Amino acid sequence: MTSEPNPSQPPKRRRMAGYTPLAPERADAEPVPAERLETHLQQQQRGDSLVAETAMTSPKTRDDVTALIDKKQLQGMDLPSERAAQENEQSKSAADDTPARKRRMGAPPHTAGGEGVARPSTDSAVRGGSGAAQTSLFPPAAKATSSTRLLDTKGAARGGPVSKGNVAGPGWRKPAVVTAVLIILGLLVVFGARWLRTLEGVQQFVMSYSGHAWQPEGAPVGIPAWLGWQHFFNMFFIVLIIRTGLQVRTERKPPGYWTAKKNSFFSPKGNSPKKVSLSQWLHQSLDVLWVANGMIFVALLLVSGHWTRIVPMSWDVFPNMLSAAVQYASLDWPAENGWVHYNALQVMAYFVTVFVAAPLAVVSGVRMSTWWPERAERLTRIYPVDWARALHFPVMLYFVAFTVVHVFLVFFTGALQNLNHMYGSRDMVDWWGLVIFLISLLVIAAAWFLIKPLFTRPIASRMGKVTK
Repeated sequence: MTSEPNPSQPPKRRRMAGYTPLAPERADAEPVPAERLETHLQQQQRGDSLVAETAMTSPKTRDDVTALIDKKQLQGMDLPSERAAQENEQSKSAADDTPARKRRMGAPPHTAGGEGVARPSTDSAVRGGSGAAQTSLFPPAAKATSSTRLLDTKGAARGGPVSKGNVAGPGWRKPAVVTAVLIILGLLVVFGARWLRTLEGVQQFVMSYSGHAWQPEGAPVGIPAWLGWQHFFNMFFIVLIIRTGLQVRTERKPPGYWTAKKNSFFSPKGNSPKKVSLSQWLHQSLDVLWVANGMIFVALLLVSGHWTRIVPMSWDVFPNMLSAAVQYASLDWPAENGWVHYNALQVMAYFVTVFVAAPLAVVSGVRMSTWWPERAERLTRIYPVDWARALHFPVMLYFVAFTVVHVFLVFFTGALQNLNHMYGSRDMVDWWGLVIFLISLLVIAAAWFLIKPLFTRPIASRMGKVTK
């Protein structure tokens, strides 16, 4: 039920959303004197003309001024023109969403955009000048968000269309630059080494130190079959470990999570079962197999005496390492006879890989794994997990670099003979070692495919709880 309008009282004016009157309206308010209104309008016109003159004479263009305003908005400054535009848009959207209402008698008609709302003449006269000046400087078509303005500026500076590629650059640019830099550095090393070998002192040094350090006379000769199998398993595990390690490091949304069973192999007694990604579970599982293979390898080295071939036995290993490095860098390879005697660089590389890098990988990996004892507070303070992370990744990079250099030298210093040594346990030059090597690559490729979550999730569910 609606109340009847009183004809003796004038109808109340309705205000648009966001409207703020100059002064509270009262029924007994006196009208604004004409002299005061005229003075106020003159002051407002002088201000508008000054703003327009400044905009016309300023060396900054409209885009520069807009970019400056966007910059101020980024800094948290509130601009009247932008605030008024936002309020106007909000009032329009609110009016569009508001359903039709009954109009009281004597009230002006209500429109969607609020254009039909009557305002006092004083308000329109006093507030109209400033808004007109701001609209002329910054029309709605020239306004844009801060991010769009920044993109436009960068795109225009490069003389091309605005796109994400113009801002961030093509994805292939960084790898191409890195590859070009590496090639240039490699060429400089080769030319520098070949120039050094033209010097008389360097020639005498290479003749005095052939690149092969002293080795005991009773050192074993040849590569037994068990060493060939150990070499294959080591390559098999290290490739998959590097892949899963990079997945753990880079993946943002794991394909699933795995929680070990309490008091199981992956959650020893005293530890609470930890929830890790499927990639980390697979990484730890492969680590177990790799460490087991490595322990068997070291044990057989010690029992058979083959450790004397990969452990430096005299101080002359260092000048021979330098001589071998100069020969390799000049692309004039040192004499190769790995069946009997490794050169000094090979001895040092194998020694560091087996007795330094591998233990560091194990020690740093255990610290980040589910095997680390939770109750060992003193040990945790002595060996923080941040130290393990800072050590584990560089060790992985060392294994990658060692593998790349190792494969390169195997193929460029007599591929058939070297592959026969490693995979056929024979000191012959034929294709048998290459065939076995290609078969091993197929096995590694198949394992690379089979370690996907589709195949590893059922195995992980038998060892713990798998969740999405």
